[in-house]
Amino acid sequence: MSLIEIFSSVQGEGVYTGASTLFIRFGECDLRCRWCDTPHSWRRTSECRVQTVRGESGFRVLENPVAGAEVVAAADALDVVSHRFVSLTGGEPLLQPEAVLALAKGFRGRGPRIYLETHGLLTDALARIVGSIDVVAMDWKLASDVVRSSGAHAPAEGDFHAEHEEFLRIARKAPEVMVKMVLTPGSEDSEIDEMTRRIARVDREIPVIVQPVTPHGPVREGPSARRVLEIATRLERTLRNVRVVPQTHKLYGAP
Repeated sequence: MSLIEIFSSVQGEGVYTGASTLFIRFGECDLRCRWCDTPHSWRRTSECRVQTVRGESGFRVLENPVAGAEVVAAADALDVVSHRFVSLTGGEPLLQPEAVLALAKGFRGRGPRIYLETHGLLTDALARIVGSIDVVAMDWKLASDVVRSSGAHAPAEGDFHAEHEEFLRIARKAPEVMVKMVLTPGSEDSEIDEMTRRIARVDREIPVIVQPVTPHGPVREGPSARRVLEIATRLERTLRNVRVVPQTHKLYGAP
């Protein structure tokens, strides 16, 4: 499998913000988000960095592709069993579904729950592995700030609503699913309303996280407090489990 990094931290986003998490970051992504804070994960790399001691900043290097046994050994060295979650993140992990499945099966039953962080578009890949996942944390991408890459995996241009709805229906087969939407000053009411309509059509009870953008790269500022509260209220007219949760790990400098 092609990885970027393996490290211990706490979850900085979504329903389980603050929970101890062992992160395994996959390399390669087929989207380009204007606000992405991990652009180094857009492409596969020759090396994967591995934290050597939990809570410290030292790393060693493994060559890609990394064998599953090496990943498990690296996780064991970081005391994986004492974490609440193992997060398979990216990049986009579902571009490597067999690797995701192997790791999910390898870590299940050892204590931590298996937490998949995904852009929520690769439905066929999810269908193959969802039975081994405990929590699916999917993004709902808004075309005002996200485009598809020009790589081999890129389908036709356009918005992502239909693909996300199909993905969400499969994701509900996991014990838990949540939807995260990054809100920027460029996010449009019409696309947010369409997202809301489609989520409600699947299940109004699914947790939906409104995540005010953390300024990064070409995104210089976040939405105003008034705009964040306005959108939360707008969603709550239809959906029953809406929360506003910023990227908390950015507040204390965690990766």
